[in-house]
Amino acid sequence: MSYHNGSVWPHDSAIVAAGLMRYGFADHARRFAEAVLDAAAAFGGRLPELLCGFDRAEYAQPVPYPAACSPQAWASAAPLLVLRVLLGAEVCLPHRVVRVNPQLPPRSGPLRLTGVPLGEALATLTVSGDGRPEVTGLPDDVRLTDAPCPCTAVDAAPPGSP
Repeated sequence: MSYHNGSVWPHDSAIVAAGLMRYGFADHARRFAEAVLDAAAAFGGRLPELLCGFDRAEYAQPVPYPAACSPQAWASAAPLLVLRVLLGAEVCLPHRVVRVNPQLPPRSGPLRLTGVPLGEALATLTVSGDGRPEVTGLPDDVRLTDAPCPCTAVDAAPPGSP
């Protein structure tokens, strides 16, 4: 039980999940993402700033760090990043593409998000039980893909840039 030695910070765990997914380690990313969501559920949806890093084999439920702030802004944002990671969701308005490549955990069922702001539009994202995504409400000039955004390529630059 230490503030910086072995503690678990939900926002750091979400960032790790995002990095793992970006570099193709989907199984590892899902493991981090599920752990963040499990902790959120254990804390009634109100993630604390940090929690004790005790092994799940020793403690069935996450152990709160005694002096952790709760609610805490960056901890509250962690599940949103985790959701984006698990959906493989990426918006690139300069290239007019929306990427969705769901990597949901097996225990997840169908998922539907409505009213997702995308520029002036409100989109709906549905992921079926078998993991197939469908996005409706996209602007006419925006296309859906499961490929990484062109901006993530090393030599890519947004249209119109030098």
